Amino acid sequence: MLKSAYSTLSEAGVDEAGRGCLAGPVYAAAVILPADYKNKLLNDSKKLTAAQREVLRPEIEKHAVAWAVGSCSHEEIDNINILQASWLAMHRAIEQLKPVPELLLIDGNRFKAYPAIKHVCVVKGDATYMSIAAASILAKTYRDEYMEKLDKLYPQYQWKKNKAYATGSHVQAILKHGYTEYHRRSFQLKAFQTKLSFDS
Repeated sequence: MLKSAYSTLSEAGVDEAGRGCLAGPVYAAAVILPADYKNKLLNDSKKLTAAQREVLRPEIEKHAVAWAVGSCSHEEIDNINILQASWLAMHRAIEQLKPVPELLLIDGNRFKAYPAIKHVCVVKGDATYMSIAAASILAKTYRDEYMEKLDKLYPQYQWKKNKAYATGSHVQAILKHGYTEYHRRSFQLKAFQTKLSFDS
């Protein structure tokens, strides 16, 4: 059973999706849930099916006190690195929240402090606190939706299925077809980096 709150302060759970992908943006979401919010299905997005996440997304958006989604493009990821880009996407989500929370619950063990709001990092926070789990679901579903749109442009990479993670089929597609304009140039897999040219 997930915990409803870390403290008595107004809290926003914050999480990202797409950090380990080879292409596309990284997404982040921030969610403030009502103090008395309960949902038996709500859990870490990785433990849910795609269908369950799609059921929970409108539920979260309807009942949240506030929610927001931010992203950081593949170009930004290459320019500032994926860790900094993940934090930037989180900041972009947080800055949209109204009301402004008093505390941020961050999934993970590190975070770049957001101005004027205290934060707590929680390892495996998406499996611990409801607000972080809710954020993980929004970040995941919004990113998946974006990658499914890109899949229509580049179906040979099977992004609708693999969401640009380093699956065997994705790696083989890169080896065969080369990189697209949406691939992260800073993400080269050692197993095949000598075989590919960014000009391909």
